[in-house]
Amino acid sequence: MVELGYTLSCEEHPPNRLVEIARLAEDAGFGFTMISDHYHPWIDRQGNSPFVWSVIGGVAHATRRIRLGTGVTCPTIRVHPAIVAHAAATSAAMMPGRFFLGLGSGENLNEHVVGERYPSADIRQDMLEEAIEIIRSLWGGGYYAHQGKHYRVDDARIFTLPDEPPPIYVAVSGRDSVALAERAGDGMVAIHPRAELTHPFAKAGKPRYGQLALAVDEDEARARRLAHELFRFSAGGWKVQSELPNPINFEAATAHVREGDVAKDIPCGVDPDLHAEAIRRWVDAGFDRIAIVALGNLDRFFELWEQELRERLHSLAA
Repeated sequence: MVELGYTLSCEEHPPNRLVEIARLAEDAGFGFTMISDHYHPWIDRQGNSPFVWSVIGGVAHATRRIRLGTGVTCPTIRVHPAIVAHAAATSAAMMPGRFFLGLGSGENLNEHVVGERYPSADIRQDMLEEAIEIIRSLWGGGYYAHQGKHYRVDDARIFTLPDEPPPIYVAVSGRDSVALAERAGDGMVAIHPRAELTHPFAKAGKPRYGQLALAVDEDEARARRLAHELFRFSAGGWKVQSELPNPINFEAATAHVREGDVAKDIPCGVDPDLHAEAIRRWVDAGFDRIAIVALGNLDRFFELWEQELRERLHSLAA
């Protein structure tokens, strides 16, 4: 069975609007939301980047049913894993049974701000695995000390814990990250609909979260322009996304990207069949939890969802 959710894009909306969108997603019948965790937006045009843990607190009190998870948080450089463990435990206590923790190895865009060296991908993966060990240990209760390869924890205890620890879903993009997620995670998160990413988790019966963008506007040309303005940062692929340090670098790196290049991956307009087909591609790639981020007119998106798109996708949830 496939569950459909909604992605709260911290890069595109101020905090109070994100809380409002979460409530709209709950009212529209989405089963879960995912929220990005950035210090910077990808490009200046997006224009926002509120502190994710404050927004999660707002969503916890504004909603009653919908689940919420980070998509994803990096617990390695900008924020020590002991602090992420603390923040996630509080979030899970505020949303009993409704919070999950998505973790990834991060992007230079956000991690360089504290002045630490941004390491190579293999070291970042090693740091992430150690961070997950620390987080799970602190959730176990009692005082905890750790002296590892990358981190030290000195007699720390989280006093406010949820009744049950939240699941951890690990971001994957290739063979090494898939192997890490199999070892250390309860499931996976990905931003590309590739079956080789989901296959090991499908065999194990673990959740496979995916995130995709749709651009919604009555004027298809305007939707294409908006998709290009807001999402062209993704055109270079993950190796580029993870390495560039500032929005201005993404502006320069994607100056050559055309509207048509972005529209190949992001359906634009209000044709429900077009959007449904894009979602089905993720289902065909093995994802069983798919979070949509709508670019453009959100009121029109939720109207399209409730009146036409949800019905077309009903068979996926059967």
